[in-house]
Amino acid sequence: MFQLDAVRLSLPLKRKFAVSKGETEVKTNLLTILNNRYIGEAAGSVHYGPTVEEIEADIRRGLEFLKNAKEINLAVIEEVSRLDINPTARSALVGMLLNYVSGETRRYPWEVLSLGTPVGVKSSMTISVDKPSEMIRALKTCEYPIVKIKMGHEEDLMILDALDQLEGKEIRIDVNGSWSCAKAEEMISHLSRKGVRIIEQPTEIEFVQEWRHLKGKSTEVELIMDEGLNTLKDYEKYAEHIDGVNIKMEKSGGILNGVRLAQKAREDDKKVMLGCMVESSVGIAQSLYMSSQADYFDLDGPLLLKDDIAHGIRYDRESIEVDREIIGGPKLKRDVVEKYISE
Repeated sequence: MFQLDAVRLSLPLKRKFAVSKGETEVKTNLLTILNNRYIGEAAGSVHYGPTVEEIEADIRRGLEFLKNAKEINLAVIEEVSRLDINPTARSALVGMLLNYVSGETRRYPWEVLSLGTPVGVKSSMTISVDKPSEMIRALKTCEYPIVKIKMGHEEDLMILDALDQLEGKEIRIDVNGSWSCAKAEEMISHLSRKGVRIIEQPTEIEFVQEWRHLKGKSTEVELIMDEGLNTLKDYEKYAEHIDGVNIKMEKSGGILNGVRLAQKAREDDKKVMLGCMVESSVGIAQSLYMSSQADYFDLDGPLLLKDDIAHGIRYDRESIEVDREIIGGPKLKRDVVEKYISE
């Protein structure tokens, strides 16, 4: 008999996190827990959801499904990956189950899935939407060499001049679909001349077929699709118009589906970025397990939190490493978790 549970955590952020379409100062996520040891995390989008209530309801459905399991193995994880529940809930359940198989078989989680060892993972650090003066100050004082700037507001042009003053930094841009086609064409032209090579979701999904045109002669710029790309079916619909994909566990429904999407994109010579929501190291663990399948990483979620809630993943500025003791997945900091449990 397996002991299964889920708890809500209200996690305070170091500072307000804002994108073009939403903001928060406290992120409410859910933990899935198996046998009081193996954990997964569900983190909805700040803007797109789903709501905490929707996630929890679907997690409970998944836990009911698991109560009938006689054992937990890759076949069961595959079944959970296909459950008719929202992908954020599926991701938390899949992460928990993979950590269980890892711990019970004494193999690293990536070895369970026959993936490469996580090495050389270097993440961007996000500067969220704010007043231009605050964003420029954050840019100038940021100690991270890879910086992702959230754009998609009326004062985007005011940020451009600040880029000329930065030295030794790789700048990436994330628009969350907020530019019109006309503004996207203008901004891509400006940004390419300033050395920017990676731009995420310049327009809403309905205009993805225009992206090749919007790039014009800026052939070195890579337009990465995030919003609206969740499954292999989505990828196949949009692949010809994009340069790469941003895979998030919460969108794909966990690592099994994420790996399939990454492998298909790589077969098509597309770039693969692994991204995250505002979440702890529990949530980003699955992305690290499949890091051998990616080119770029945007896994700064735990750095946005006032406190990370688990041991097992270490940040040294942009570099991310997993502990040798990561077998069984991250281990909760019980005293920290108890502070943030919410009803």
